[in-house]
Amino acid sequence: MPMGNSSLVTEFMLTGLTDLPQLQIALFACFLAVYAFTLVGNLGMIVLIKSSPQLHTPMYFFLSNLSFLDICYSSSVTPKFLSDLLREKKVISFAHCFTQLYFYAAFATTECYLLAVMAYDRYIAICKPLLYFANMSQRKCIQLIVISYGAGIVNALVHTVAASRLNFCGPNIINNFYCEGPPLFALSCSDISLNDTLMFVFVGFNMMATSLTILTSYSYILIALLKIRAAKSRQKAFSTCTSHLMAISIFYGCASFMYAQRSSRQNHHLDKMASVFYVVVIPMLNPLIYSLRNQEVRSAFRKKLGKVALLWHL
Repeated sequence: MPMGNSSLVTEFMLTGLTDLPQLQIALFACFLAVYAFTLVGNLGMIVLIKSSPQLHTPMYFFLSNLSFLDICYSSSVTPKFLSDLLREKKVISFAHCFTQLYFYAAFATTECYLLAVMAYDRYIAICKPLLYFANMSQRKCIQLIVISYGAGIVNALVHTVAASRLNFCGPNIINNFYCEGPPLFALSCSDISLNDTLMFVFVGFNMMATSLTILTSYSYILIALLKIRAAKSRQKAFSTCTSHLMAISIFYGCASFMYAQRSSRQNHHLDKMASVFYVVVIPMLNPLIYSLRNQEVRSAFRKKLGKVALLWHL
């Protein structure tokens, strides 16, 4: 990344979660287990969807992409975070810091748009069921995925390039366990008004666009569900939405807590805990949410287990 001529800092120091060695080891074991479950759970979800014909629908196509995103999203931060828990000096180079900033922003933004796409998919399925496969064709699904990734790439590129033009004269301590935009900008000795403006415009637009899509879709879904007289049909339609609503609530709830008036809060430990949950824990929760609350996923999983047991006995 091209740095300004006045930059005297060649690397950044991360404060991490704690300075206590005993607690760091315990945290390492805990978050290693979380990361392992994230990888296994999301990879398992992708393999299950790909290998189960009954799950070859637009809804599960988007869900498999969500699992892939969760792997990438978590992997952009967690491996470095885990290695730093075993180190006394938590150093990150300029190149690594800005690379982490880029991929974290890209995957987080893409996940926002993908959750909005999944809400639109549920709207079409419930409100326009006869036109579902016509409106959600394979070509349309791929286009929506491309748009989601495109939005993530553009958003990350804008903020990373703008940050790379800043000068850093010291101090070089980032009060977090990974490179994030606002804490990084605060260390610059340059004018960061452009960065703040870009953050406000792009992050604000992305959050508004995706939130509005989700709220509008589920408003129409709620109206449609209230019109369904058969309790069984209403329950079936509602069950397909609850898992997605849980994933949305957790993801947007943590994002809102992290970024709403962050600069006005003095509790950095609380910010770090929210960041851990947002970056490390949430990618683990999605496969649990969709597997435990989705009857079709549970049925496909039982069938796969039955086939594995049969092959084992043979």
